[in-house]
Amino acid sequence: MIHLLPKINAALNAISAVLLVWAYILIRRKQIARHRAVMLTAFATSCLFLVCYLVYHTLVGGSVPFGHEGTLLRTIYFSILIPHTILAAAVPVLAIITLRRGLAAKYDRHRKIARVTLPIWLFVNVTGVIVYVMLYHM
Repeated sequence: MIHLLPKINAALNAISAVLLVWAYILIRRKQIARHRAVMLTAFATSCLFLVCYLVYHTLVGGSVPFGHEGTLLRTIYFSILIPHTILAAAVPVLAIITLRRGLAAKYDRHRKIARVTLPIWLFVNVTGVIVYVMLYHM
């Protein structure tokens, strides 16, 4: 079962990214109730990802090394991984603050932080899938 967790994690990242884009479209169309439901689903998906990610890395004893040779490929990999990792640490905090403000109907403050949270969260989701592909399918 443990060997499936990286695939599950990549799928959860991809699903979360799609949900974030969908929620953005919904709010642009002023469909607030649907936006809220989709955002809560995106948050739940990301929480499930985090649990699976932590379980996997606990069971494998830490990080998975990038097993490819070559300066160019390693440079590309680490230039994606490093900002992904740094920004991934910020996503839970940003997402919780953004969700709390939205659920508390503090819409001006919610909108202000959502403009920061959304691109970071999307970047982390998309680069998470790219890191998965580079680690396990190249």
